[in-house]
Amino acid sequence: MTVVETDRIEMADNDVEWDLDRWFELIERMVPEGIKAEVVEGAVSMVPQRNVHWQIIRRVLYAVDDRFGRDTLMMTDVRIDFPGDQNGFCPDLAKLKDGAKPNQEGRWRYQDVEFVAEVISRGTGLNDYGPKKAAYAAAEVPVYLVADPYQGRCHVYTDPKDGEYRTQSKSDFGDEIDLTGTVVDLVLKTDSFPRD
Repeated sequence: MTVVETDRIEMADNDVEWDLDRWFELIERMVPEGIKAEVVEGAVSMVPQRNVHWQIIRRVLYAVDDRFGRDTLMMTDVRIDFPGDQNGFCPDLAKLKDGAKPNQEGRWRYQDVEFVAEVISRGTGLNDYGPKKAAYAAAEVPVYLVADPYQGRCHVYTDPKDGEYRTQSKSDFGDEIDLTGTVVDLVLKTDSFPRD
C-alpha cells in the first residue's frame, strides 16, 4: 500500500498530465493478476475476473474461431487506444481485420478492430453501455456486442456513423443472434451463456 500512497503523493505534487502510457505503467506495477484494469475517459476501472464472465467470452471466442479459423486475429484483455480523451480499453474480446499489424509502439490500432464483445461486470457495466459504446462508435467498430449476465440479455450495436450506432437489437440468453450480413457473418448461439 505504500506504493499507492507514494504514487498519489507524486501525482499531487507533480500535477503532471497523465497520459495512457503512464497509467498503464502504473497499472502493470500495482494491479494483481486476475484483475482487469483499463482506462476509460481518464479514470482507471478495475474489476476481478469472474468465472461467468470468462465462460461467456470463451463461447463467443469459439464461435468466431469456428467461423474464421484459429489463425484469425483475436485479442482478449489487450490494450487498444480508442478515440476520446484517455481511452485505453482492454476489450473482453476484439476481432481485428486480416493483415492488421501493431503500430510503432507495438499496440493494435483501433482502425483495425472489426468486432468487440464486452461482458458486463457489476462494477463497470455503465462504462460498457456508455463511454465505451460511444468510443467504439466513434472508432467505427462495425459490430459491438454486449452480453449482460445480470439481465440475461445481449445487446448488439451496428452501423456506426457520426459517433453513434444507428442500429441496435436485444436478444435474451437462449436466443440465436443473427450477425450474418455483418463482418462477423455468423449466427451466435447464446443458449449456453451462464447468468449471474
